[in-house]
Order: sequence, then C-alpha cells, then structure tokens
Amino acid sequence: MNERHTKIIDIVNKEAKIEVNALAEMLGVSSVTVRKDLDQLEDKGLLTRSHGYAVKCNEDDINNRLSVRYETKVRIAKAAAAMVSSGETVMIESGSSCALLAGELSRGDKDVTIITNSAFIAGYVRENGSSRVILLGGEYQKKSQVMVGPLVRICAREFHVDKLFVGTDGFDPKFGFSGSDMMRTEAMKFLAESARNVILLTDSSKFNQFGVVMQLRFEELAGVVTDSEIPAEAKAILDQYHIQTTIVE
Repeated sequence: MNERHTKIIDIVNKEAKIEVNALAEMLGVSSVTVRKDLDQLEDKGLLTRSHGYAVKCNEDDINNRLSVRYETKVRIAKAAAAMVSSGETVMIESGSSCALLAGELSRGDKDVTIITNSAFIAGYVRENGSSRVILLGGEYQKKSQVMVGPLVRICAREFHVDKLFVGTDGFDPKFGFSGSDMMRTEAMKFLAESARNVILLTDSSKFNQFGVVMQLRFEELAGVVTDSEIPAEAKAILDQYHIQTTIVE
C-alpha cells in the first residue's frame, strides 16, 4: 500500500464519510485517481463506497479495525511473523494485527499451519496466500466474523501449540490487558488453554484505552509486539513482569 492510500484511510477514518471530489482536492490529485485508489482499498476491505463518497467501515467490523493505523500494524505483523519457524503450527485469534500476521505467514516461504477461530482470517489467508488453515467451530459473530462460545473450547482442546498470537482492546497497569466483547475475550481464553506461550500484538494506542472485560494478566503473557510510541510507564511494567517486548519503529 502506497503513501496516498495510507492518507486516504486516515482521512476516511477521521471524517467517517467524505465526498470523492473533496478527497481528491485534499490529496492534490484527480477524482479519477482517487476513485481508482478507493476501488483498491475497498477490495481490501479497508473502507466502503457509497454514491460518490468514501465511507468508514462499521466500528465493530474487523475491516474497520484493520484499517486503523494500518501501516503500523503491518510492521507489527512482520515482526511477529519472524518469530514463527517453518513447519510450525500456530494459533491466531481474531485481532486486526493478527489478521495481518496470518497474511504475512501465508505469503511467506515458511510452511506454517494456522489454527484460528476467525472466519475473516480464514478468508483473508485464502485470498492472500497458501497456508493451511484450521478453522475452529462455534457460534458465528457476524460483524467481527469470529467463532465464539463453548464449541470453540471443545475444538481448541484437540490441539497443543507453542504460540498463540492475540490482539487486545485496552490496557490496565494494575492487572494487564482487557477486551471490549465478553464472548470474543472468552474465546481467546479457550485458545490460550492450548498454547504454551501467548504473544500479544497491539499498536501503542491501545495502551491508552480500556476494555470492559479482563483478558490477560501480565503473568499469563510471554511476549508483546508493539510500536515505538508505547508509553514509558507501560514498557516499564512489561519489563517488571519479564515479558519479552518487541518494538517496531
């Protein structure tokens, strides 16, 4: 994705809805060029089109979460992909950075099997790569495109992996990380029961946000991959709990 695409995503996420001609004027390019850009971004699920407008995806939609700080999340995903060895089987849950990680692994030259409860990730890998994907069963959440409920636990128990990669919605310096949806957070915990190491992928903005459901205590985490804007206080807490922190620029 080029620099103009990144600017378009940032503008659309800020404005929620913006006319194509206004967007072209802001970027200093023709409306024809912007329409071509929007076609490409819509194909990637990073925004939607509506009668001459570019429109932000629904807040709960995984595509919307994928588009926010996209370039940073790509760098986080690349760093996480470097932690996976060829021939390895990993679990990946439903976060936006996690989806990008699945894409990185599936497009690379490593023979990796991905176990996930995310139907979005299964489709994303199918369209963007060739990794083997095992999709766990459960109740389907339409907006987030993820499987939740007790069937996820039953399916996950059939596997045991070294690494589970997860996303997050918030941070609390007193106990750890939190989620915004109880069912998705519960499903993540089911996956964690089958993994030796839980590695959290998040852009630094989440360290200034709070979820409503407890997700992971610090002592349950093996690693965190984030960007260089992580608050110093948060980094100190991760160090205190001996959590391996990988920071991308």
